[in-house]
Amino acid sequence: MNIRRIESLLSSVKSGKTSIDEAMLQLKSLPFEDLGFARVDHHRSLRKGFPEVIWGEGKTSGQILTIMRQLKKKGQNILITRLDNRKAMAIQKVFLRSLYYPRSKVLTYHTHRSKLEGKGMILVVTAGTTDIPVGEEAAITAQFMGNRVETLYDVGVAGIHRLLSERAKLEAARVLIVVAGMEGALPSVVGGLVDKPVIAVPTSIGYGTSFGGIAALLGMLNSCASGVSVVNIDNGFGAGYMASLINHM
Repeated sequence: MNIRRIESLLSSVKSGKTSIDEAMLQLKSLPFEDLGFARVDHHRSLRKGFPEVIWGEGKTSGQILTIMRQLKKKGQNILITRLDNRKAMAIQKVFLRSLYYPRSKVLTYHTHRSKLEGKGMILVVTAGTTDIPVGEEAAITAQFMGNRVETLYDVGVAGIHRLLSERAKLEAARVLIVVAGMEGALPSVVGGLVDKPVIAVPTSIGYGTSFGGIAALLGMLNSCASGVSVVNIDNGFGAGYMASLINHM
């Protein structure tokens, strides 16, 4: 249940429009709701400021739809990550106003409009075009959480002049998410150019010795640029979430 919904319920009780018993019935499943195959954390938006996010992989479309219905009942906005096209099509037949982003495999559904409460702009930067799906997952997550997001794609170190031509945009950002595969050098370069937090995202893009993103991950963890922190391989969602927390402070 989102904060706005609880405030409205309490006001209704105070004015006498809703009885205490009716209010208790609505609040009964507030901590979590046991669906048998999942325990939906309805309290998370109060505790964390953002509702539970659905991980699409490994769940059937039926399970996802059941979780979505319960979140919708509580007035929660819904974000699903790692959702393949087949499941997305099944969900969109039921949730007609949902939006699916096939490149990043993210689906969103709004029960209410998100307020733009982020203090500044979050900039998502990718080293290559192939890194865009992970960058887009980060961008959609941050935008969904009420932030202004801009993107800067394909500006990797193989052609550093492409990045340097965008200095004004880099410096205008309040938080930067930098996504790179291969050797993962771009976050270090960006970290050396700006005085804002840089969230580095290694991707699993690269030839054999990139070891599915481990080379990029280790390179980013060993960055000599200050102000660079690192999330897990391909974790655009985690980067977008962290960027939003920083941007709301």
